[in-house]
Amino acid sequence: MNIIKERNPNMLTSKQRAHLRSLAAAYETIFQIGKGGINDNLIQQVNDALRKRELIKLRVLDNSMYSSREAAEEIAAKTKSEVVQVIGSKFVLFKRNPQDPVIELPKAAKAK
Repeated sequence: MNIIKERNPNMLTSKQRAHLRSLAAAYETIFQIGKGGINDNLIQQVNDALRKRELIKLRVLDNSMYSSREAAEEIAAKTKSEVVQVIGSKFVLFKRNPQDPVIELPKAAKAK
């Protein structure tokens, strides 16, 4: 039985993800997840930052009940953004602003 996954047109390609990773290397961490965890206030602030910047870097503190991957996945799901990278205690999220794009992404290759 063949299961064919249909590609989400909003998903990042590996080339686009690599481009975003290179940009994020120079970014400062703007949010930290600590013992307070992930709450509605944090989600709203992350949404606002994503709308303005499109690409943000976050950090999970040692006293948090989340691993970096868990926090990244949960916040990405709640903000409808994409996890670009998770390294150690830091992770990077991306969400395209359709009205006012900030970051120019490499074009996705055409499907054959």
